[in-house]
Amino acid sequence: MRAQPQASHFIGGAYVEDRGGESFESRYPATGEVIAQLHAATPKVIDHALEAAQAAQAEWAARPPVERGRILQRAAALMRARNRDLSELETLDTGKPLQETLVADAASGADALEYFAGFAATVTGQTIPLGRDMAYTQRLPLGLCAGIGAWNYPIQIACWKAAPALAFGNAMVFKPSELTPLSALALAEILTEAGLPDGLFNVVQGMGEVGAALASDRRVAKVSLTGSVPTGRKVYAAAGAGLKAVTMELGGKSPLIIFEDADIENAVGAAMLANFYSSGQICSNGTRVFVHRAIKAAFLERLAARTSKIVLGDPLDEATQMGPLVSAAQMEKVLGYINAGKASGARLVYGGARVGVQGNFVQPTIFADVHDDMIIAREEIFGPVMAVLDFEDEGEVIARANATEYGLAAGVFTRDFARAHRVIGQLRAGTCWINAYNLTPVEMPFGGVKASGVGRENGHAALEHYTQLKSVYLGLGDVEAPY
Repeated sequence: MRAQPQASHFIGGAYVEDRGGESFESRYPATGEVIAQLHAATPKVIDHALEAAQAAQAEWAARPPVERGRILQRAAALMRARNRDLSELETLDTGKPLQETLVADAASGADALEYFAGFAATVTGQTIPLGRDMAYTQRLPLGLCAGIGAWNYPIQIACWKAAPALAFGNAMVFKPSELTPLSALALAEILTEAGLPDGLFNVVQGMGEVGAALASDRRVAKVSLTGSVPTGRKVYAAAGAGLKAVTMELGGKSPLIIFEDADIENAVGAAMLANFYSSGQICSNGTRVFVHRAIKAAFLERLAARTSKIVLGDPLDEATQMGPLVSAAQMEKVLGYINAGKASGARLVYGGARVGVQGNFVQPTIFADVHDDMIIAREEIFGPVMAVLDFEDEGEVIARANATEYGLAAGVFTRDFARAHRVIGQLRAGTCWINAYNLTPVEMPFGGVKASGVGRENGHAALEHYTQLKSVYLGLGDVEAPY
């Protein structure tokens, strides 16, 4: 089983290799088998990518926006035509079931390219009447953007960053996670085939030092990171030293609040999606599930019954519903949290163990009778571990839901829409759902508050984060001066 790319990096429209960089491997999480060997970008490779991007950006920005949009449309069409191959590649790299990747990864990346392709030609400024004189504004590209991706949705994240950057006239140098390095290269190939001029989307591989080099380089105008809070703090500091624009989509410990009048089957389904989809490796997951005491017993009964039917197994089998964690290190981290949950006195309702001896498989795990001060209720686990907490009072659960450094997402289930809007309005989170969870269409802005990040991906909000505003005052008469 091999997925070896032509070379480690893609720069200026072509594959590039420099074996002087540190060697690292991509492993299939279901078996541990090495599927590709790559090299981290050396300073020479990083400089090559930045030079290529800088050289290509000005001409790209000068093109009519509708022309930029046509190229992105062609790339979206190519992604849809090759969805199967891209999905299989993503499954090999991440371990996510093919059942998921076929609908949630390359397909959503194509959605982003398509959306921003259409958005590009609609970007306009304002005219501001000032009596005799007037002013106008323009939306202009930032220039060279650096994108730093995460390992849970590699190709989707690459598209979420590249699509608005390119649509609005910027160039991008993108560094995927070293755990999932492959699909960004496939995206670069597709963009080139679609007609994107060489140098506008470049991929460099490597670990944290490569991301740090991009974030601190004077040629980079903006840094967009998807990753952990500790990584975000480092990248934010490096970007801040150069006064660069930043978008940070970081971690979370999001609350999902289920009131006593909620439809239990729908609430159970949402709680499972919010904890077990992608083996729980989703930053916006609702991992603190607050359930009203009046329905707690019924909720847990249906939750355990439905969880017991999850098909865990070979990710390349389309019948599989849940695959392994991305790496052995991540599996050990998750198992450590499960052991901490057991030791703290939380009641294990389902799961709680590794599955088999090959691959990074962990059972979907449910803890009940969880208290707010337990480690499994406070820290981001990033695995299939659900913490169910009791509540009785609306004001109480709002206060408890907000008692976290994070603020990425939140959800509410209730048939009372006045209560739904009232509660959502008081939850300190950037992305919220009512009677749904983890649906992130490209039309809707996505991002967090507090330690969960700054800025937004997607939707019209992305315009603010990939362009800069220029104001122009137009004098139409004589200059009045006191000198």
